[in-house]
Amino acid sequence: MSTSTETTGTRAPRAATAGRRKAAGGGPRRVRRLSRRDKIVLAVMVGVPTLIQLLLIWIPTLLSIFLSFMRWNGLSLADIKAAGLANYAYVFNDSPAFWPAVQHNILWLLFLAVVATPLGLLLAVLLDQQIRGSKIYQSVFFIPVMLSLALIGIIWQLFYQRDHGLLNFLLGTAGTPQAVDWFGDSSVNIWAAMVAATWRHAGYVMILYLAGLKGVDPSLKEAAALDGANATQTFFRIVFPAMAPINIVIVVITIIESLRAFDVVWVINKGTNGLELISALVITYLVGEGQSIGIGSAFAVILLVISLVPITIYLSRVFGKEKKP
Repeated sequence: MSTSTETTGTRAPRAATAGRRKAAGGGPRRVRRLSRRDKIVLAVMVGVPTLIQLLLIWIPTLLSIFLSFMRWNGLSLADIKAAGLANYAYVFNDSPAFWPAVQHNILWLLFLAVVATPLGLLLAVLLDQQIRGSKIYQSVFFIPVMLSLALIGIIWQLFYQRDHGLLNFLLGTAGTPQAVDWFGDSSVNIWAAMVAATWRHAGYVMILYLAGLKGVDPSLKEAAALDGANATQTFFRIVFPAMAPINIVIVVITIIESLRAFDVVWVINKGTNGLELISALVITYLVGEGQSIGIGSAFAVILLVISLVPITIYLSRVFGKEKKP
């Protein structure tokens, strides 16, 4: 009798548990088939972005690669003729602006890496100290990031004007023969353009590093303080290494920004007179005075190949970490 009672008492909780699981949806579920409306919504959500990617990125990229081996003036499809590697030979051997443009792009990269990126990091560290009005400062420094580089070029033209610019006014040379033509003088205009680009790039780096600083475990800082490390030692030995993923992203962004720099120099003088950049040469040959679709496409393909190097390194590191157990 006691055994029967125990068995009944054991089954009762099991039955109750099974009932609760069933009520909670723990039992076998039916796979819901997609309705026709669901399929249409999914097709639109996947198809529209894919179509945009094809029209604006992949098709133009493939056409650029194809046209870089052709000779074409851009007027009639009947005038397209095979050129082989002639366009690339012209770029590397005969183009008077290519190697100066390469030098300027390297200089642009070094300036962003040595000046703009550390400046953004400094702003992030200062604003991470919970100072009064930090949100306002963040907004002020981030505003240039929301502006296009073309608009930034126009704004800095007002700052750099020879006769009425703010900089020459502050130097006391505005309207005098001693006034510096910051954008017209080929010996200084590249530096003036890079300062304008830094104004935008530093704000972008600041936001990324602020996000990275918020993600650092506070216990690491506390442990460093208990070990007797000061604020500088804690940052460079604990905090900065802990932001390794952010550092990689910023390195890639800095390289890409230096390669895609175009708007500022094009607004200033269409990328001439000391402001030659590879991106500006692409447009110069595609739609400018020296129009040659094949040569312009060759410049674009060279820029694409150079840009793929940091992107490939970044993606290989990211996916390599995901594969590790």
